[in-house]
Amino acid sequence: MKAVIQRVSKASVSIEGKKVANIHQGLLILLGIVDEDTQEDITWLTKKIANLRIFNDEEGIMNTSLLDVNGEAIVVSQFTLHASTKKGNRPSYIKAAKPDVAIPLYESFVQQFEVELGKKVQTGEFGADMKVELLNDGPVTIIIDTKDKV
Repeated sequence: MKAVIQRVSKASVSIEGKKVANIHQGLLILLGIVDEDTQEDITWLTKKIANLRIFNDEEGIMNTSLLDVNGEAIVVSQFTLHASTKKGNRPSYIKAAKPDVAIPLYESFVQQFEVELGKKVQTGEFGADMKVELLNDGPVTIIIDTKDKV
């Protein structure tokens, strides 16, 4: 499971011109899933993201978490995070999990993240053609792959 975490001042997701998610201070999380991902990956990753100290404290130092700032979150599925570009110029997405595996894991990730935050997490729509807008704050962008946790 791979996540691209962006600290945002605001972010939104639109599908066919309709805004389906909209936040202010918080995190935009792009989530890529592979067949080997498990509930253990979800538990580890949601806890890690919720507690990442990437928000500024009163002295302007990145020392507080999403939990500390009572921030909001949007989670967007993004199979392209597992693109392979080793051969040629056309990315291969063979490692990305198919919907029958990815959708339940994506939904479980969102539910577990809501438990970690103690509030509703907004989402895009799995498999939809989404337009994502964000104002990256910092900019702060962190990439976490659960395969690198050990």
